[in-house]
Amino acid sequence: MAILGVIADDFTGATDIAGMLVKGGMRTIQTIGVPSKGTIPDDVDAVVVALKTRSIPAQEAVSQSLDALKALQAAGCVRFFFKYCSTFDSTDAGNIGPVGDALLDALQAKQAIYCPAFPENNRTIFFGHLFVGEVLLSDSHMRHHPLTPMTDASLVRVLARQTKHKVGLTPLKQVQAGSASLRAALDKLAADGVRHVVVDAVADTDLGIIGEAIGDDVLVTGGSGVALGLPAAYRRRGLLPHKAGADALPNVAGAAAVLAGSCSAATLGQIAAFKGAHLALDTDAICRGEDVAARALAWAKGKLGNGPILLSASDKPESVKALQAKYGIEKSSLAIEKTMAALARGLVEAGVGRMVVAGGETSGAVVGALDITALRIGPEIDPGVPWTASIAKKPMLLALKSGNFGAPDFFTKAFERL
Repeated sequence: MAILGVIADDFTGATDIAGMLVKGGMRTIQTIGVPSKGTIPDDVDAVVVALKTRSIPAQEAVSQSLDALKALQAAGCVRFFFKYCSTFDSTDAGNIGPVGDALLDALQAKQAIYCPAFPENNRTIFFGHLFVGEVLLSDSHMRHHPLTPMTDASLVRVLARQTKHKVGLTPLKQVQAGSASLRAALDKLAADGVRHVVVDAVADTDLGIIGEAIGDDVLVTGGSGVALGLPAAYRRRGLLPHKAGADALPNVAGAAAVLAGSCSAATLGQIAAFKGAHLALDTDAICRGEDVAARALAWAKGKLGNGPILLSASDKPESVKALQAKYGIEKSSLAIEKTMAALARGLVEAGVGRMVVAGGETSGAVVGALDITALRIGPEIDPGVPWTASIAKKPMLLALKSGNFGAPDFFTKAFERL
């Protein structure tokens, strides 16, 4: 029976933390949306509910998150995790603070930590400031994000604008003093009425210390990195038995394809490095209402079976802004998502059994189009990105990649790992 329930605010972020838990030996499934009663298998240790709440109105995000919490509690979970992006994507109106408050209230908990650090993917926190590589978050590419521009690197300040409750910090020196010291510092802050605590971390060893310190907390919030230390902490408390083969997936035949919708620098680099057949979709034609998907599928069918193929709607930030200015942000985004969904359906009908999808919004569109309700999590390809298998009579393999994640050779390497 599952002991840990994770509420993730987007699809690729859900897959990211699910992969981290599997690496720690927890058999994990990811559900697409709130799971219905009786649909969670008995052989899993963790359930990750993938929502799409990062950019919707805060009240809606809170409502969906509480629905997910109820479903996870009904499945027997006794620990809970609110997972958001390692770049703390959020506006001043939310949604991280409001969802955190609502979950704390529902669980009758006094305090939760906030730690989006993921050192292996160059996300670190020092004195409460989030760094992307060697630069502050506010100086990174996230400053120009079209939906959640991050112009303040101080997570304490960002979070304080989203909640009426006190926000505090445990600096790196406190973390590196050890789990007992960190636990004492968190308890002191709780006694002082500090409900939300940003926790510094610059290395995996810090995440291990944090995991042990918060092993008894009913609610944890953060990126997938802070989940690194949780499986071991749960074992030491007798909550999690030792199991082998947590990342086992079924063998799936079929052609290989990549659908890329993210416009992040990492995904653009992966597209440039791809060596196979590649079709760049005409996004302006998509927004004009032309049937670009039909033309793309005709192209793809002549290439399938000769190695992985790539279809991309990704573009440089200035081109994306021009497209949004011309057609509107919502209209252009929806049109591209609908096209990617149609491509996913068509590719599977044409015999694709293994697919890499780049971008959170694109991943959401693809799993929706394929009527996938749950995924079993398998081995990691690159930090934060595992292979998964759809839970169905005829499973297919999917790698749902956050736009910012993965090495330049990710698209090629993913299929070599199978």
